[in-house]
Amino acid sequence: MMLLFLLGLFLVIMLIGTPVGFAMGSLTNISFAFLGGDQSMIPQKMFSGIDSYTYVCILLFILATDLMSEGGITKAILNFCEKIVGHIKGGLAHVNILASMLFAGLSGSAIADASSLGPLEIEMMTETGYERDFSAAVTAASAIIGPIIPPSNIMIIFAGAIGTVSVGKMFLAGAVPGIILGITYMVLCYFMAIKYKMPYRERRATLKEIAKSLKETLPALLLPVIIMGSIITGICTATESSSLAVVYAIIISLLKKKLTFRGFVDSCIRSAKAAGNVLFIIAVSTAMGWAITTLQIAQRLAAFCLQFIDTKILFLLFMNILLLILGMVLDATPAILLMVPILWPVAQSYGIDSIQFGIIMCLNLMIGNLTPPVGMMLFVISNVGKVKLSALYRAILPFVAVAIIALLFVTYVPAFSTFIPNLLMP
Repeated sequence: MMLLFLLGLFLVIMLIGTPVGFAMGSLTNISFAFLGGDQSMIPQKMFSGIDSYTYVCILLFILATDLMSEGGITKAILNFCEKIVGHIKGGLAHVNILASMLFAGLSGSAIADASSLGPLEIEMMTETGYERDFSAAVTAASAIIGPIIPPSNIMIIFAGAIGTVSVGKMFLAGAVPGIILGITYMVLCYFMAIKYKMPYRERRATLKEIAKSLKETLPALLLPVIIMGSIITGICTATESSSLAVVYAIIISLLKKKLTFRGFVDSCIRSAKAAGNVLFIIAVSTAMGWAITTLQIAQRLAAFCLQFIDTKILFLLFMNILLLILGMVLDATPAILLMVPILWPVAQSYGIDSIQFGIIMCLNLMIGNLTPPVGMMLFVISNVGKVKLSALYRAILPFVAVAIIALLFVTYVPAFSTFIPNLLMP
């Protein structure tokens, strides 16, 4: 009864527009009061939750991305993608998706992708003759690839929450699922382009044009190679590689003569604000863990699964449905921190690999963020692209459908997420 009351209260607090961090904080305070916890423990638990060396790389990856954008890399990525796939039917939709896949290697954040590339992609597509709601839908759908392809902020958070898997392995595990998701989007756009006769560039780019655009984009393409290469070879930890990424981003931006001192300061401020939001949610979620433990939510869920779900296949389906629903109403960070302590013990009992479990969770929550009526990414893109939510809801549904197909492949074929990390980091 207490559990249902607290859950209902949390939903009410969220629905009246309270930011997720404060909603979780309110629920934590109420839970401590009702369950007899000492309120003075809350700040101690909040501090201990973020007192981790690993979380430093969240700030540094955000800063590296912002510095690269400040250095003009964003437009270079779009130009390179246009030269590569602009001639395929549905041209600029493919450019949008491929650009997000490449930008994912810089940002690791769906919001960063939507905020940096989103306005450019939507305007580029609408000016060429694409419907604005379709352009916005492609942008929203492709933005969720950011947290799947390495590096990824939510995978850093997952690795910290579960405590038994390295950040490097989680990064590697996201590569194939991210590519699968991007390919399914492109296939969808290709058939939609044929059906609705969408514009595209009929002339193929010459090798000279491709080489010229590649030269401009190469610094950006090398960044994920440097990050993952330093981790795989053991030269750097994930946190050390993030500091290497910042140094690299500064050097590249200075060489392009587009980074001023004022621009550097602004990047630091924006990155600190973004990281502060994430770390506050992590801190509150740690304190909230006490209530989860006291209410024995994990034990009750395990008992339910053991009683009604008797196979691994059914549990994975149950987990997918649960996380998709949760992803509609919560950002990925708090959802991971809330659900890992609850679902992981049950997943272990079914023999599910921790890496596969993490990828399924991250991909689920990203798709949930894309799903109407309350997918958070839709609100971001509606604001960025100046598109009505009602129009965006209709346009996004085909992308949600193919994303779920990609999710099922990743869910029921473990090798998609486990083969590369086990091969390169045994």
